[in-house]
Amino acid sequence: MATAGRVVATGALVLVLAAGAYATADVRDLVPGVLTLDPPPADPAPFPTAPGAVTPVEPAAALDALDPQAPVPAGAELQRLVDALVEDERMGRRTGVVVADQLTGEVLAQHRGDVAHVPASTAKLVTAVAALSTLEPTATLRTTVVRGSGDEVVLVGGGDMMLAPGAGDPALVDGHAGLGDLAEQTARALQLEGVTSVRLRVDDTLFSGPRVNPRWDPDNLALGYVAPVSPLAVHIAKMRDEEYPPRFTDPAMSAARTFAQQLEKAGVRVSGEPSRGTARTGARQLGAVESAPLYRIVHYFLDTSDNTITEVVSRLVAIGADLPASFQGGTQAVLHAVKAKGVDVTGAHLEDASGLADGSVLRPTTLVGLLRLATDPAQPLLRDVATGMPIAGLSGTLSDRYTQSDARGFVRAKTGSLPHVTSLAGTALDADGRQLVFVVMADKTPDGGQWGPRAAIDGFVSRVQGCGCA
Repeated sequence: MATAGRVVATGALVLVLAAGAYATADVRDLVPGVLTLDPPPADPAPFPTAPGAVTPVEPAAALDALDPQAPVPAGAELQRLVDALVEDERMGRRTGVVVADQLTGEVLAQHRGDVAHVPASTAKLVTAVAALSTLEPTATLRTTVVRGSGDEVVLVGGGDMMLAPGAGDPALVDGHAGLGDLAEQTARALQLEGVTSVRLRVDDTLFSGPRVNPRWDPDNLALGYVAPVSPLAVHIAKMRDEEYPPRFTDPAMSAARTFAQQLEKAGVRVSGEPSRGTARTGARQLGAVESAPLYRIVHYFLDTSDNTITEVVSRLVAIGADLPASFQGGTQAVLHAVKAKGVDVTGAHLEDASGLADGSVLRPTTLVGLLRLATDPAQPLLRDVATGMPIAGLSGTLSDRYTQSDARGFVRAKTGSLPHVTSLAGTALDADGRQLVFVVMADKTPDGGQWGPRAAIDGFVSRVQGCGCA
């Protein structure tokens, strides 16, 4: 019995010692167990819960609200300034002028404001307002390459006439997307197929009708003021990096040749010369690049007064309205769009969207309506029309005007120039802090060019801005 007791005691001792050893190992996290020397873990974060429904807040205004307490300038004094401008011999024999209060729309002074005049490039305001009120401002224009028949690939124009020949630069509008980037994408896709040689076609069927307006003065093409309108081009079809260089007569085919060169650089041989062809519906895409967003494109053509890009954008408005993407379809679409926004287009007729063609007319009051709409804080989609216009003495087509005027920086306006036509339409913050809208349209100016009427108009606008004549 004594021997059995010793065995039991010894076994119990072994178990106790083993348990103690295991507990020691558990404390040191050497074996599984509940004991540990580590600090206790932090409480877990609460399980996330979906937020409850809340009342939506009103969207912020795109532009600061105007101060209704700022004094309105006296109409009699403004009318005196208008009459003096109209009588200025530098303005010629036919001038329309309107000065209105931006906040209320009240016409403070005018001369022939309801008479249609040749707008020149102030007509671009119609296209700008139409585009940003009917199309998505952040939309981009996509240039793609798709598979064609056999060994063909098809370069498809999506409306971007500002492609860079090589790599694109996201900081730019003209050159935002690049054919070099598109060629590299295409080459990689072809190499995965084991394809090293292709034939290239270009599809420029997005737009219809003539590429050159029959009412454009041929000199405007020769002098580089405009290019044939195409859904595809490199740097607006410019042959040289200048403001008004010669332009390629076939922008799409010129872009196709540039793309072929970029494909060769990327390691894909292009057999023969590029030719035209239509991409098949549902064709497999090999690559794509996208332009700057629409609002930046609108800003670009207002600031630079680029005729070609304005025509492109009018065609995009036409496509959105299910109208032909042509000169006729574009002008019809933009006028209809601004009318739908409440702008009075009585007497308006456009031969093109840029104001370059002979035969276009708009009333000064129509331009006033466009400007009031674009500067209305309740119209956030049109903000880039208001901010896209050149700033007096600082930017765009007004950078070299008002440089010695107190109105420098206080006036934003769209310029317009044709032979014997000078116009300016914009906004001015006067000396009392009142926002005014003004339009000047002179379409029978004297011989001698733009210097005289521009100087007269700039002097008038400077006096209106500095009036403080409440």
